[in-house]
Amino acid sequence: MNADIIDEHYYRRPEWFLQNANRYDSFPRSGSKIFGGEYASQSDKTVSINNKNNWQTALAEAAFMTGLERNADVVVMASYAPLFAHVDGWQWTPDLIWVDNLTAFGTPNYYVQKLFSVNKGTDVVPLSAGGKSITGADSLYASAVLDKKTNELVIKLVNVSGMAQVKEIQIEGIKKLDMKAMLTVLKSADMEKVNTINDPLAISPVEQPLTIKGKKISLNLEPYSLTVIRARIL
Repeated sequence: MNADIIDEHYYRRPEWFLQNANRYDSFPRSGSKIFGGEYASQSDKTVSINNKNNWQTALAEAAFMTGLERNADVVVMASYAPLFAHVDGWQWTPDLIWVDNLTAFGTPNYYVQKLFSVNKGTDVVPLSAGGKSITGADSLYASAVLDKKTNELVIKLVNVSGMAQVKEIQIEGIKKLDMKAMLTVLKSADMEKVNTINDPLAISPVEQPLTIKGKKISLNLEPYSLTVIRARIL
């Protein structure tokens, strides 16, 4: 007899998160569901006092989360952990949100979590290259969802390469997209960069308009970036 839900924890190096973005692609659809109960990429090693919430860890988590979203029929819940720590009194690192006695700030990992949470959909839709899910080929990771509540298509693309990449996405199965879409980018050229009390928005999302022609989306994916596209379906 299978358990209803299996609680999995992942405290691993960034490389593990990249290598496991397709972890659930071939997972049995009729078996136990998965709860990613605790996960956080470790910049050094598990329980090391030298672990940091740097951009490398956040970007690796973003790539891994495209796999969680793509397999939402199997991965029913997921949670970054731990959530809070005091800058002068912590017992574990990394942590999602750091505080002192007066202020709080979100890490790059927090902004990855936020972008996925505010850009979730109601239905997973296929996004592929050469007939295969985008799980690391050309250093790209991706997932896509349809939000039937707002009638929008939401695409997430993670470029873990230090080179910009020009990509064109051909949309199928819909009649037309609104030419005015929204593009949100979270990026840093410095993989060791962190947010701090004094510079809480060093790595934070930037929104800009995106023009779509027909059913094609042309993108210049920034190096070391998470890109989110929201396009209304007409």
